[in-house]
Amino acid sequence: MDESECANPQLLAWVKEWLDVARERNSKGITTYKHAYDSLKACPLTFHHPAELQQLKGFGPKLCERLTEQLRKHCHESGLPMPEHPQARKAALKIREGAQEASGTASKKAKKPRKPKSYVPAFRSGAYAIILGLASQDEGSLVGMTKADLIEVAQPHCDASFTAPSDPTKFYTAWNSIKTLMEKEFVYERGRPLRRYALTDEGWDVARRIKETPQWQAENANPGQGLQSRPQPEPQVNIARGEPSVVAAPPEPAAITSSFQNVVADGPPVSDDTGLPNFIPIRLRPGSFSVHLLLDVREVRAKTDRDYMKEELAKQGVTPIMRSLEVGDAQWIARCHDPTLLSRHGAEGDEIVLDWIVERKRLDDLVGSIKDGRFHEQKFRLNRSGVRKVIYIIEEIAMDSAAFSRYEEAVQSAIASTQVVNGYFVKKTRKMDETIKYLVRMTGMLKRNYERQTLSVIPTGVLTAQNYLPLLKHLKETQPSTGYYITYPAFASLASKSEMMTLRDVFLKMLMTTKGVTGERALEIQKRWKTPYDFVKAFEACGPGEQGNRRKRELVSSQMGNLVGRKKVAKALSHKIAEVWGDA
Repeated sequence: MDESECANPQLLAWVKEWLDVARERNSKGITTYKHAYDSLKACPLTFHHPAELQQLKGFGPKLCERLTEQLRKHCHESGLPMPEHPQARKAALKIREGAQEASGTASKKAKKPRKPKSYVPAFRSGAYAIILGLASQDEGSLVGMTKADLIEVAQPHCDASFTAPSDPTKFYTAWNSIKTLMEKEFVYERGRPLRRYALTDEGWDVARRIKETPQWQAENANPGQGLQSRPQPEPQVNIARGEPSVVAAPPEPAAITSSFQNVVADGPPVSDDTGLPNFIPIRLRPGSFSVHLLLDVREVRAKTDRDYMKEELAKQGVTPIMRSLEVGDAQWIARCHDPTLLSRHGAEGDEIVLDWIVERKRLDDLVGSIKDGRFHEQKFRLNRSGVRKVIYIIEEIAMDSAAFSRYEEAVQSAIASTQVVNGYFVKKTRKMDETIKYLVRMTGMLKRNYERQTLSVIPTGVLTAQNYLPLLKHLKETQPSTGYYITYPAFASLASKSEMMTLRDVFLKMLMTTKGVTGERALEIQKRWKTPYDFVKAFEACGPGEQGNRRKRELVSSQMGNLVGRKKVAKALSHKIAEVWGDA
């Protein structure tokens, strides 16, 4: 039986996760988790609470309690009610039965049952986003939505990812909320093999209740058109406290050169939040901008292919802006209708970079980039760009089977790492035409989502190459419901390959040239040895001779051999690193 066909896929995923960890650590729990996994996978019954699993082989009180805690956390994060414990249900049933027996007759009027509280999922949870995504259809529509289409329209309403776990050690995503919504009969599915989802009558009631909440109304408010040319002072984002405080507007930044590479200065290192700037965001109101697709002019090597992609996009209603992009193959911007609007408020240009970027790979190019190391370097640069939502489009064109078979395992490992470790969404297409259709759908979805929002723009004058990523991280942690954006010239400056490469970046790239040193392992090495100089000195300190060489070969594994999962460095890889850095 396939795991997806199991009657309890969420519980099975957690047990499988713990089984894999036990195998990695070679712990005594392998047998227990294996028995539990096999019995739960084969069981046709659906369990509503982990405590009910004790009737199956391999499930004792301790494992059931661990699953209960995991389910409680999952329900809290997804905005779903925790299922009632079976003992609590039995106790409630006995109380009701006892009360009925004590009454003796039916003459006494039964107590009116308490009306259950109307269900409303937690704000920006998985269930919340799925309900709103399905509610984007007409209420009388019987067509429904496929999983892929539903995820596209639901993702902007959710803080968690629908395609990648928020925690790399976990397996569940925001999509897991669909099962609970179906169990509660708010959503139904139909169709095989392509499943489609739609709201039930009760689900439409939930959607209406969501739109009556203050949180939804605040997020979807339309406070006017455009931006006034001389706005009144508004709350400044106070980084030190993570809250707004009213202050006078800062002075206009110095004149900005037209060269993107010189728009943002390097700046001093940022050690903690106190080194981050306070600023008054520039507000772009709905109606003052429109969303556009940018396409890299070098994205396809053959000129005819590039023209074909541009022309086919235009035929389907999306005319891309062709440009040499610093990172990625496609991305989306908000372009102001008034080209002088940003310059009047402390920024430059007339374009704002939105939180979506695409890296497109043909299967043969993916294999080549894995072989020569470009694949890791590109992911590293995408991560440094600060864009939160990265889409990897992989066109699965036909390849020579003998050539592909040699790299099939490496390709699957690279895709899994991209999804689980990096948290990027991987979209597979069969050919360029499917990629074009996907970009058209994405452009339509982003136009609908962003053009009705107010965009908060960080003035370029407060940005530096050193504070950019820490600032975005701090804003996301302290104000998760508000998106902050930067201008396209500032983004291009920060993403430039040549101008903003710090010593830390160079060190990480040097480490990743050794086969087997992934981005995660390189980061762990850099945590222990801050610079290449420190790393080389650590090898020199191991001493001369055969005994010193042995210490060199085990230097990294002695520090990182006990880490869990992909961060671990075994002795064999430690030897390879020592050959490069320590002449061992």
